[in-house]
Amino acid sequence: MGTPDFAVPALEALVKAGHEAAAVVTQPDKPKGRGKAVLMTPVKEKALEYEIPVYQPKRVRDPEFIEVLRALAPEVIVVVAFGQILPKEILTLPPYGCVNIHASLLPKYRGAAPIQWAVIDGEAVSGVTTMQMDEGLDTGDILEQEEIPLDPAETGGSLFEKLSILGGKLIVSTLSGLEAGTLAPRPQGESSTSYAKMLDKSMGEVDWTMEAAAIERLIRGLNPWPSAYTHYNGKTLKLWAAKVASSEEAKAVSGEASQGIPGRILVSKDALLVETGAGFLSITELQLEGKKRMETAAFLRGFSMETGTVLGRA
Repeated sequence: MGTPDFAVPALEALVKAGHEAAAVVTQPDKPKGRGKAVLMTPVKEKALEYEIPVYQPKRVRDPEFIEVLRALAPEVIVVVAFGQILPKEILTLPPYGCVNIHASLLPKYRGAAPIQWAVIDGEAVSGVTTMQMDEGLDTGDILEQEEIPLDPAETGGSLFEKLSILGGKLIVSTLSGLEAGTLAPRPQGESSTSYAKMLDKSMGEVDWTMEAAAIERLIRGLNPWPSAYTHYNGKTLKLWAAKVASSEEAKAVSGEASQGIPGRILVSKDALLVETGAGFLSITELQLEGKKRMETAAFLRGFSMETGTVLGRA
């Protein structure tokens, strides 16, 4: 059971490891884009490549679909970013239960967006957990875990790719352990982090009163979606990459030190710095509304910005 790109490597790994995928269950196809063309989910596309039967119930808890699952008689159900809450009837249906791949080191970052929040919060490591699902939200017993360090330039997108591949590797190990009876499930205990709530576009609007380091992590964590942004003279300005800058760098750009005005920009021919609530942020890649995504130096060669302008809504 899975839906987005994140779940595809797990399906690939299971098939390559020789497991028989009796079926793939994924969310219904939805219209996307301006043309509203109906697109298959990434997991459905991969399942059809493997000629695996695909089911797309609107509600997995419907009795009719539960009977379909009973007829399939799965030994185990692997769940990866499926998008629906499974009822007890499904959780207890397979002999080996339902095993979830979660993109965090549980109990840290339970919830819908563990990958992005790990970057935003400045975690040094992240990883993947395989978990025996129960009726709670990401609260089941831990089966296996594997961690990876976060790169200083890690984005939500780059960590997504790394953890999706790691999840495929780990689920194969977990199923082998379950079959051999060598795994000892362990309770999670309490989480040391808040719930990793779902992302939305409003989260990306930069509050320049925050410290520079926190804004830099926000920009990385929300790259590629929903992306961090601000406003310049009434137009949306997306921020794709940045780095924390020193006061000395700020003086080198404009000859000015801090003015105590969060959002105030300092501009040279090839650099754009923004004053924050604590420190300066050097924007290195951006995209003004109606223009292409560009490195800042290239952008400034074709677009004039004035030192002293304050970013944000009017």
